[in-house]
Amino acid sequence: MTFTWEPNPEIFRIGAFAVRYYGLLFVAVFIGGFYFLRWQMMRVGWREQDVSDFVIPGMLAVIIGSRLGHVVFYEPGYYFSHPLEIIKFWKGGLASHGATLGLVVAGWWFARKKHMAFTEFGDRFAFSAATGAALVRLGNFFNSEIVGRHTDQTWGVRFPLSHEDRALAPDQILLRHPSQLYEFAMGMAILGILLLVDRKLGERRPRGLLISLFLILYFMARFIVEFFKEFQGDLKEVGGLTMGQLLSVPLFLAGVAWMVWSIRRRLPSVSVVPRYVEPAESKTPAATKSHSHRTGKKRK
Repeated sequence: MTFTWEPNPEIFRIGAFAVRYYGLLFVAVFIGGFYFLRWQMMRVGWREQDVSDFVIPGMLAVIIGSRLGHVVFYEPGYYFSHPLEIIKFWKGGLASHGATLGLVVAGWWFARKKHMAFTEFGDRFAFSAATGAALVRLGNFFNSEIVGRHTDQTWGVRFPLSHEDRALAPDQILLRHPSQLYEFAMGMAILGILLLVDRKLGERRPRGLLISLFLILYFMARFIVEFFKEFQGDLKEVGGLTMGQLLSVPLFLAGVAWMVWSIRRRLPSVSVVPRYVEPAESKTPAATKSHSHRTGKKRK
């Protein structure tokens, strides 16, 4: 018995407006990511407003970074010949490696704005990153995109709506690895590991442990899953490795180096102790003036 996956990617449509599973899951990524970051930030004294300050930059980093990553890494020939297509990100073509680089830039900006160590922000954002890694791939599954390579295994899936198979007759469509589900399970497993580590160590963890653990686990797993994914973009393989694998190697190595640094330095997880102004009615004008510009106190 084989499984054929061909759901309508649209939940419902009203005129030109359509609600898609992928869109809802993308919203879930931002909501889930916000609440994980909120939990991590507020438990050491930051306000919800501080977390909200990252929402817009984070969204832009994911969308712009993932889009440019796909354009540059996967289909530069097509997009440089059709530059107006670059801005049409809603038509598909988002790369997780580009999103990672975009979030690094946004995270560095946010940490600098809040006077906290970038490494601490990375730790507190690691849960959000794992959530996004999982849910986006589930969205790809509903879109019948980023499918796996052909397989003769019983758990293989037929994707009649995929870009690779939509032009084939039904009896010509072969089984493929459900690689999107592999990556969804991978992301959820990584999220579970991060939660277990946090439950065990809490704020006693050395700074940098969680973000380095995420980088190691995610990009190691991503490297492995690439063996089961259909080739993406213009470049198929270089030295037997796909573009996804080539991009995963430096990020994996960065995670290893970061973890070694974290364990050796053993810096406290909290780099800044937030200090906020009390309500105006409870402070003298002089005290309010002297403290109103302070948002945090660095730890030695």
